[in-house]
Amino acid sequence: MLNFSRARSQPRAARSMSLGGMDYVDPKKKGNLLGKVFLVAALTALCILVIKRSPSFTTPSPFSVHEPGVTHVLVTGGAGYIGSHATLRLLKESYRVTIVDNLSRGNLGAVRVLQSLFPQPGRLQFIHADLGDAKSVDKIFSENKFDAVMHFAAVAYVGESTLYPLKYYHNITSNTLLVLESMAKYNVKTFIYSSTCATYGEPEKMPITEETEQKPINPYGKAKKMAEDIILDFSKNSKMAVMILRYFNVIGSDPEGRLGEAPRPELREHGRISGACFDAARGIMPGLKVTGTDYNTPDGTCIRDYIDVTDLVDAHVKALEKAKPGKVGIYNVGTGKGRSVKEFVSACKKATGVDIKVDFLPRRPGDYAEVYSDPTKIRRELNWTAQYTDLEKSIQVAWKWQKTRPNGYGSS
Repeated sequence: MLNFSRARSQPRAARSMSLGGMDYVDPKKKGNLLGKVFLVAALTALCILVIKRSPSFTTPSPFSVHEPGVTHVLVTGGAGYIGSHATLRLLKESYRVTIVDNLSRGNLGAVRVLQSLFPQPGRLQFIHADLGDAKSVDKIFSENKFDAVMHFAAVAYVGESTLYPLKYYHNITSNTLLVLESMAKYNVKTFIYSSTCATYGEPEKMPITEETEQKPINPYGKAKKMAEDIILDFSKNSKMAVMILRYFNVIGSDPEGRLGEAPRPELREHGRISGACFDAARGIMPGLKVTGTDYNTPDGTCIRDYIDVTDLVDAHVKALEKAKPGKVGIYNVGTGKGRSVKEFVSACKKATGVDIKVDFLPRRPGDYAEVYSDPTKIRRELNWTAQYTDLEKSIQVAWKWQKTRPNGYGSS
């Protein structure tokens, strides 16, 4: 029986047909190919459309560009006591703010309060980072366009500085150097530096003016003075606008009760006298410890110039407004009036309504007898004067926040 079938060298669909010396693709294959090409083109177009409509593609972050009419301020330590109050004031004044804080002393709860008050895009961002990490600092400056820096971030307890001096030199002096280097590299034009009256040490003459010789007697004051020296040396050949504000003893809190002071519990023994008074009034501590009663002062206790935090941040805003390229301004920020520790304790008892138990102890290393400011220069040049000078009232405002926030900002 004859077999008329023959083996096919290729499948029918893949074969070409010859006609007049010309090859033609099988119509079925041609249709499939065109369909695939069309599908790929459609998917590519869709991907491009999605990418272009993505906000991150078409619109850069408002924090990463200089916007005319908007001043973008980096607030280091903005989760801390003073830094958070300064951020609140800046946001109220329509500044754009980036907070950088490692939360070793600051409170994430304070940042959350600020975010809830100013939720609009482009107003406030928070970056969790350590200013001691050079790569992190450079990355922050490379990805954001700052017009000014308010440098609050620092450990700031005199007693603690005598126990851990290297920590203070690293955290204050070295970190300030890293910030300043990045400012210079990325052309940030204004620097407001948070300094302290501790750089003066224990002057022979009161009140303290900006011309008083700086002779710090504890690592905290020494580290701050070293940072000031670095800033001043750099400014000699720079067009950067620099303002150095030397604080006296800060008290109080936001008058509207949105922010307050909430130090770490483990740092109570090193903290401010106001925090110690509140801890005693709330029964967290059995009483208040007053260190040193034999100083050469009218009642034997230290005399300090207590400045309300609301006044302090007002001085920062005025310094920012008045800063001039290539110029350095140095100002004492205080009330010009000294109050003894015993006076402060008496005011605290009245403000809280609690008869706080007081234990008198020997002097604390690194303390000085009497320090208060002459605010003439800041009044003359920045038109700034302390407004919240009623000691008892400032304590009352802070005490109200403490009572409504028994756990501070809660767990971060």
